[in-house]
Amino acid sequence: MAGGGSTKSLTDVRNGAVLQMVEAATLGLPFEVWKTRMGRYRTESTVSAFRAVYATGAAASPKSPMVGGVGAFWQGFSPKMVESASKGAVLMVAKEALGDAGRSAGLHPMAAGILAGAGGGVCQTVVMGPCTFVVTAAVTGDGSRSALTIVRDTFRAKGLKGFYPGGTAIAFRQATNWASRQGFTDGVRHRMRVWKGKAEGERLTGGEELACGVMGGTLSCWNHPFEVARIEGQARAAAGQTPLGMVGVWRMIVKENGARGLFQGVLPRLGLGIWQTLFMVTGATVVRERLLA
Repeated sequence: MAGGGSTKSLTDVRNGAVLQMVEAATLGLPFEVWKTRMGRYRTESTVSAFRAVYATGAAASPKSPMVGGVGAFWQGFSPKMVESASKGAVLMVAKEALGDAGRSAGLHPMAAGILAGAGGGVCQTVVMGPCTFVVTAAVTGDGSRSALTIVRDTFRAKGLKGFYPGGTAIAFRQATNWASRQGFTDGVRHRMRVWKGKAEGERLTGGEELACGVMGGTLSCWNHPFEVARIEGQARAAAGQTPLGMVGVWRMIVKENGARGLFQGVLPRLGLGIWQTLFMVTGATVVRERLLA
């Protein structure tokens, strides 16, 4: 039994790291860069923010503006891969263990999913803080500093704690992110089985799993104000501005941009939420059920 549990944990570590890295390397990082730009520069529209990111890359690569422009959507790729591998492994181990425990205790699938997602999201915060800080600093800066330079300058100025501005917002974001993505998706999967007349635990088709993941990822974007607070907190720290707590950031944003400022960048976040849910919830379920059964 102990050996089986150890093997399962190692499998979850591998699956979580691989799935999250593939998610980020494809559309995940471009959506992340796009919505990070909008979260910091809240007067820009969805289209103008997209153009601004592209222009930043084109200016950095004047000899190949087309390649450089597109490449700007993969700013901070190296730290993002480190983040993805570590947070994917942490998320998968934590949420699968908590999900199994919740279902064994007789919880409703949606309740078990919320518990599993929230626990896994909080565990991610430790490894995510430094990596999201570097990516945010790269995206919201003027493009003159590499990821390595940002890491070196931050450590020299503030030490390890300098990589954790906006930590409270990150914790709230991650807990609500994965509680929502896992919980809503598991809830939709439960209703899908009822609608299709399938028994609880009976496998869904690939199309049904895809539909559940899209719905779960869409519904999970209700917590976007936490993400805007995280972006602003990290961007202020990277720019050397006066730090503000999560509530302080919200007050400032509402004063400057109105309530809608708390949802700036929600459209690319919607794409990111769906994409991550399809990999880390739907994809993880399919891999677990069909390849490891």
